[in-house]
Parts: sequence; structure tokens; C-alpha cells
Amino acid sequence: MDSNRLQRVESQIQKDMAEIFREFAQNKFPGVLFTVSSVRISADLSIARINISLFPVKDKKEILDYVSSEKASIKNQLVRKMKGSLRKMPELYFYIDEALDREAEIDRILKNGGESPIK
Repeated sequence: MDSNRLQRVESQIQKDMAEIFREFAQNKFPGVLFTVSSVRISADLSIARINISLFPVKDKKEILDYVSSEKASIKNQLVRKMKGSLRKMPELYFYIDEALDREAEIDRILKNGGESPIK
């Protein structure tokens, strides 16, 4: 598949998933910020790996499990938003993006004057 088309599809799915998760958070998890940090689709458009960031949440696995259990409903909403731009919607897989947590940990270490293990 043309890489430009694949990038456009990834971008559109990321935008539409952000809207779906905004509504999802308002209804199911008030006060939780869902961010779709990236979407990667296989070349044959059969699999979409969606990385989400959750803030401020202690038990991210619980929310990820709930989102995964609602995968069919989320996929149906995505199909409606994309309005037939794909013949077949890819299978959705959700992952937690830990980048914000790693960044916060690095900031904490730097603020506490932590020494680097590299000398």
C-alpha cells in the first residue's frame, strides 16, 4: 500500500479516535483525560495499534481492560465517523502509552538531584 495513503488513514483514525475517547471519558470516566498518542496500521490495513495516554489515573490497566471490552462499540463508532472511507475496518488493539509516566519519573529524578548511573 502507498505509504502516503497509509499515513493519511492513520492520521484520520487518530483524529476520530480522539473524538470517540473524548465522549467516552465524559460519559464513563469523568475527570480522566484520554489522548490518542499514535496509531499504527499494518500495511494490509488489517490491524490498527492505538496507543492511548491516560491522565490522571492510578490504575491504567483497569481502564485499558474496560476499553478493550468495549472494542466492538468503539469500532462501530469509528466506522460511522469514517463514513465508508475504508472497505474493511482494521481490527483495533489498544495499548497504554507510558511516555508521560517516564517523563514524570525523569523530572522527579532531576528535581531530587538524582545521580545518573552513567559516569
